Amino acid sequence: MVKIDTTGLESFIPEQEIFSLLEKTKNPTKSRVKEIIAKSLDKNRLSPEETATLINCEDPELIEEIYDGARTLKQKIYGNRIVLFAPLYVGNECINDCAYCGFRVSNKETHRNTLTMDQLQEEIEALESLGHKRLIMVYGEHPMYSPEFIRDTVLKTYATKVGKGEIRRVNINAAPLDVEGFKTVKSAGIGTYQIFQETYHQETYKKYHPSGPKSNYLWRLYGLDRAMEAGIDDLGIGALMGLFDWRFEVMGLLYHTIHLENKYKVGPHTISFPRIEPANNTDLAENPPMGVSDDDFKKLVAILRLAVPYTGLILTAREPIEIRNVVMSFGVSQIDAGSSIGVGDYSHKDEDAFKKSQFLLGDQRSLDDVIRELATHGFIPSFCTACYRLGRTGEHFMEFAIPGFVKKFCTPNAILTVSEYVYDYGSPETIKAINAQIQRELDNFEDQKIKKELQDKLVRIANGERDLYF
Repeated sequence: MVKIDTTGLESFIPEQEIFSLLEKTKNPTKSRVKEIIAKSLDKNRLSPEETATLINCEDPELIEEIYDGARTLKQKIYGNRIVLFAPLYVGNECINDCAYCGFRVSNKETHRNTLTMDQLQEEIEALESLGHKRLIMVYGEHPMYSPEFIRDTVLKTYATKVGKGEIRRVNINAAPLDVEGFKTVKSAGIGTYQIFQETYHQETYKKYHPSGPKSNYLWRLYGLDRAMEAGIDDLGIGALMGLFDWRFEVMGLLYHTIHLENKYKVGPHTISFPRIEPANNTDLAENPPMGVSDDDFKKLVAILRLAVPYTGLILTAREPIEIRNVVMSFGVSQIDAGSSIGVGDYSHKDEDAFKKSQFLLGDQRSLDDVIRELATHGFIPSFCTACYRLGRTGEHFMEFAIPGFVKKFCTPNAILTVSEYVYDYGSPETIKAINAQIQRELDNFEDQKIKKELQDKLVRIANGERDLYF
């Protein structure tokens, strides 16, 4: 087990300052809101005061201004691309007792399981056979899920290939480790290491995390600091919306971003903002303490987009299809698709999958259906892993992102990866939709040199080559 030591650490989430800012920025003027949105559209991160001001917008006209600003900013930085991934639950053993989680140690109705290496291979082959290229591997917090175990499962994932399928990027959602543990996991060639604080409000955190290593707020809060010290500069933060006031949580996410920027000169690569969803035998998940309405959820997504222009926003399949379709345009850059969160459920469908799962999914469409609908709505799906594999992470990523290179390089790479999908996995209806969207993207391409290179690479993919990128 990791030895937990938080000696000398203090929270960098200034709770009273947050409450004060949320109070004093109430009833903002239209001119002030416009001024803040304009700052964001110049690709500048917002201050806590500016973010609190947007949070306090209640006038429907001002909220529409926020939505419009978020849409415009997304187009400026990310274009039409949406990165796709799938979650892969490796094991649901856990020694924590988080009140909202179906995996909590006291939940005797959970069907516990940890994939063997052979079972892991079956899961990966099933995912690859559907066309997946990017995974986030998820582990409960338990002594059996050591840094060495995580490393070995990642290496197994990369080594497993079926047909033309392969996993090119593995991200991790697991317990906070010590520095040496993070170094071990890094050695497997992971992408992002993701740790959700769940709630940044300490009293609420204490209430809903009564026992287990996760009950230590500061150990978790500083988890990604230790990851940075271990050389992992691609980080994901998140809050579980519904435990405490969403307004406070948005501010907490911003202060966490600022902390990482100030200390390491690079903020998180991604921010997640899932809402609490029903979970097996879990009353709190059925009735969240401070549930977030659909309208507030849409608003918080748009505000996060404006507050942190260069940070990827992840929208999970917890959300129903209708909400996913609406907020996609507000600045979301990554979604999961064709997801299953039952341990072992990709390769062996199970009627009792809910009892093996952490919560209930709202969007259960297949990967092919999601890809087709994205293209139909004017998005270009992406399985791109180029930045990660070329070392464009951390500060290097920001060097590319800030001048607008994300859109310049990531859109061509999205086209290349989804073109692979068309040839290897797409249904006839999806092939038609994707080809039409690719043509629209090519018609609007401004850089003629890259367009020519892209068209050449598309011909090579049509002729059977794979894994081409800028």
